[in-house]
Amino acid sequence: MTKSIEKQTTVDAAIKLLNEYDVVFAADLFKMESVMLQGLRKQLRGKITIKCIKNTLIKIAMEKVGFENADQFLSQIKGSTIFIFSNGNPFKIASELNRNKVKVFAKPGDLALNDLIIPAGNTGLSPGPIIGKFGALGIKTRIEGGNIWVNQDAKVASAGEKISEDLADILTRLGIKASEMGLSIKAAYDRGRVIMKDELIYSLDTYKGELKKAIFEAYNVAISSSYLTRETSPILVKLANENARKISILSEYITPQNVTDFISITATQAKTLERLVAQKQK
Repeated sequence: MTKSIEKQTTVDAAIKLLNEYDVVFAADLFKMESVMLQGLRKQLRGKITIKCIKNTLIKIAMEKVGFENADQFLSQIKGSTIFIFSNGNPFKIASELNRNKVKVFAKPGDLALNDLIIPAGNTGLSPGPIIGKFGALGIKTRIEGGNIWVNQDAKVASAGEKISEDLADILTRLGIKASEMGLSIKAAYDRGRVIMKDELIYSLDTYKGELKKAIFEAYNVAISSSYLTRETSPILVKLANENARKISILSEYITPQNVTDFISITATQAKTLERLVAQKQK
């Protein structure tokens, strides 16, 4: 099969997938081993279809299908890319893919996922050339009981910083897995809408917090506007009763419910008058 025929076959297959599925994900293949990819295919069988297609060929396929905003999506898929096709909720699928990542030891050049801290205490490592690597990273150590001890917690990299060769070596020796292996979503195309990576991978804790805040604010607005619902009716009835009581007192309208209030107010006024009269007589 010539290269041109092979390319056309790939484009035709991509067009078929684009017509069959509503959502297309572009994912980074960096650090993704074939064994893990096979396991992911098996685990999400029926939910997704994973295909390795060259960026140039998926571009041709999307242009032929006539997808809107395809250029915006294609601008996000540089480098080694794998495409995932699905008819499911793009946010749910992205979360499942993200959960399937596994922690691995970092290699030189990897980016730190979070701030990296070398904890204080016994490293379990014997003295040797490794001490120089600790020193180069600004980690204060001492030798005790034949082992290298870290004197205090030491921050060795900030999130997003490249991990050096020395740091990768130390992290591996200490058993600290500072990198991840798995499909990293770059963007998703959902029936004309392009969803960026930061929007797809959403923290559930953050979402719950924002949802609680929205419910609280909606409840306050409903109370302020006297909007009667099953949730607001108890407090609105209580507020209405309190307001009616206040109005009846201000208008000196005595009822069985406010008579004790009137007695209390009258007694207070009488005491005040008594005090003023006593002051006047002095």
